[in-house]
Amino acid sequence: MPVGEEERRNQWPDLPSVIIFPMKSYHLDHLDYLETEAIHIMREVVSEFERPSILFSGGKDSICLLRLAEKAFRPSDIPMPFLNVATGHEFPELLEFRDRRAKELNAKLIVRTVDEALERGTAVQAAGQISRNQLQIPVLLGAIEEYRFDCCIGGARRDEEKARAKERFFSFRDSFGQWDPKNQRPEIWNLYNGRLNPGENMRIFPLSNWTEMDVWEYIKREKLEVPSIYFSHKRRCVRRGGQWVPDTELMPAKPNEEVRDLVVRVRTIGDIISTGCVESPATNCDDIIAEIAAARVTERGSRADDRVSEAAMEDRKKAGYF
Repeated sequence: MPVGEEERRNQWPDLPSVIIFPMKSYHLDHLDYLETEAIHIMREVVSEFERPSILFSGGKDSICLLRLAEKAFRPSDIPMPFLNVATGHEFPELLEFRDRRAKELNAKLIVRTVDEALERGTAVQAAGQISRNQLQIPVLLGAIEEYRFDCCIGGARRDEEKARAKERFFSFRDSFGQWDPKNQRPEIWNLYNGRLNPGENMRIFPLSNWTEMDVWEYIKREKLEVPSIYFSHKRRCVRRGGQWVPDTELMPAKPNEEVRDLVVRVRTIGDIISTGCVESPATNCDDIIAEIAAARVTERGSRADDRVSEAAMEDRKKAGYF
């Protein structure tokens, strides 16, 4: 019998010899689980790859990526540069936000543009081609080769579009930068295979399991700043292809097209001439969350470049798109 045990029993006969204290349990809510999963993937990237980068456009999804990177690596600086492939047709509000946010995080921002690629001849604009989204492919692949990036972290989510629903967290690209949806690696028990041969690279999508609603609830919870065009504002719009798009000098309204000054916002940001605007009074995150809950059209349903055909996004991804 241990020393003092007999005395203890005489004083407190009803007290058990072994006292078990209940342990406090920690329950992760839905956003906590998604955040934890994404941070795990971010740290896997740093442990498995030599030259990773984050694709940062200034849009809402890449804004969430930066917050996740902060949580994964602070107090150190984010251990990878930001890469942006600009079409030259961006919203001015987006460019201002992109540059300012990178500076606030003390990060290296690498910008490569379609205009530069057109001047060098590495991208060729087809006759009559107006949207430059397709032209981002050679620019991205050129930047990957220039900086020898073996991994690019993007903000794509599976709920956005059918082709993106086929993506894994670790999306393998061959030495030509191409994606084969039928030749992807299994991801079992949160184990990810990042092995690459020279010239190959990986696209990483930590937000794969997130939805548009999750993104806005996370922005609200984390009090993240987003570009002003996500909230309602007055803009001159033209009715084109069954939706409202900004009336710009890049593609001005034709005489037979309807033009109005509307209070609108954007749900997803792309090329200014193909980004649809939705009439909305939403001025804060709560308003947007309520709108999404009632929406019957996907966010990329307002992107003209995705509405050309159901295979448009998949064809671009197979060629090396984000």
